[in-house]
Amino acid sequence: MASAALNDGLEHPLVFNVAALAFELQGRVSEAEQLLQRAVARAPEDVGSRNALGLCLLRLDRPAEALAQFDAILERNSSLPFVHASRGNSLSALGSISAAEAAFQRALELDANQGVALAGVARIAGSRGAHGEAREKAEKALALLPGFPDAVMTLAAAELGERQVNRAEVRLRALLTDARLAPIERAYATGLLGDVLDAKSLPEEAFAGYTSCNEQLQRLFAPRFAESPSAFDYARALIHYFERVPPQDSDAALLPAASAGAAGHVFLLGFPRSGTTLLEVVLEGHPDVVSLEENELLIDAVREFMRGPADLDRLMRADFNTLEPLRAAYWRQVAAAGMDVAGKVFVDKHPLNTLKLPLIARLFPQAKILFACRDPRDVVLSCFRHRFHMSAPIYELLSLQGAARYYDAVMALAVCLTTAFKLNMCLVRHEDVVTEFTREMKRICAYLGLEWVPAMGDFALRTQKRAVLTPSTAQLVRGLNTEGLGQWRRYQAELTSVLPLLETWVKRFFYDP
Repeated sequence: MASAALNDGLEHPLVFNVAALAFELQGRVSEAEQLLQRAVARAPEDVGSRNALGLCLLRLDRPAEALAQFDAILERNSSLPFVHASRGNSLSALGSISAAEAAFQRALELDANQGVALAGVARIAGSRGAHGEAREKAEKALALLPGFPDAVMTLAAAELGERQVNRAEVRLRALLTDARLAPIERAYATGLLGDVLDAKSLPEEAFAGYTSCNEQLQRLFAPRFAESPSAFDYARALIHYFERVPPQDSDAALLPAASAGAAGHVFLLGFPRSGTTLLEVVLEGHPDVVSLEENELLIDAVREFMRGPADLDRLMRADFNTLEPLRAAYWRQVAAAGMDVAGKVFVDKHPLNTLKLPLIARLFPQAKILFACRDPRDVVLSCFRHRFHMSAPIYELLSLQGAARYYDAVMALAVCLTTAFKLNMCLVRHEDVVTEFTREMKRICAYLGLEWVPAMGDFALRTQKRAVLTPSTAQLVRGLNTEGLGQWRRYQAELTSVLPLLETWVKRFFYDP
């Protein structure tokens, strides 16, 4: 009826909302968004339309745009608990965990029975490894919102964390029969089922779950990320450029850079799932270290010099007067993130800033670089198995071949640039940190000009209180363990097609065949 009314020219918020809901139930979320955009344009004050648009944008994994819609509602009426809850989900997806918790808490202050907010609090608790709290909150959410997918998945994840794998499997299989699941919810539930099957030592079935999850995500995000040039194409273009045009020494670049008073400057790079989070949380236990995780601090310089390989000629020719404002912009971003680096060693942790090594070399030639590595076979498998916030690089990880070739390209670029720019780099193998923790951390501290402090080893307790959550957080709260080492061997048959591509890096980083 709503579709017929729209075709007849009746443009009313209610009609748009009903027609959009029908599209969402059919999995046509992009078409639903288009209708809701029209509804908001037609009636900007209509809370229902704007809230529905925000929820739709969340389902499309566009949390920043969703947050703008929820903020617009709350500017007019700050007493709507369901909007605070949705705002919390947007902030959580953006990685602003403290702000997300505050939004969920505000929703619960306004309505103690706000099920979406309870589910959000439960999800954050689970991500921190607090499985008991996550289970309790998720059960309360489900008592209010039976079958709510977010709460069902959080409860299943908590059961998995508590080794109740059979209960988690039954719960997830039941969820996957629900025709109301949004496409992205179905994908994530399928991936979580893969985790459960992995815990049951069923690698073939688990791998099928991960594959199905990623194929669903590929279809969902293809309109945004499938077109060329891809992240892989970009990495290869950078390699081609620097193989063809070796950088020249520049006195201008070597002049002292504005440092906001930092005693030292460190970039912690590598590849996702290579152990960068463990290194960061250990280092931030030193009284003379402050760190910031996965913030786009180089964004101004990227816009100026790395929108495409064609910009690199200008980067390589840039003089001091061109580079210095971009250095200052970097430190302004650091300050805007709440970091006081005066007198401290500042650690900028972002694994895929490996692709920005040309900028780092030109802007901060005196910075030190910690390059985290892990057995390439474990890295590629782990990337394939995990669900990350989607971006162009993460889209590459949705297929095993894509993950392996992107890893190969990023590592090849790192080697090329380390040689070309004569970078001051320290290689850190994750396996060495896990098995020879004190020895390896003393070596890293010596490289950074720091004294080893035993309190740095108390990272598990600090991890529980961190405002940043990563796929590693729930593991790190358990302290050092070797469970993740050599996981690829359980999936050796499934990895057969990519092992030849990774062999170069297995040998280069001194791993056993």
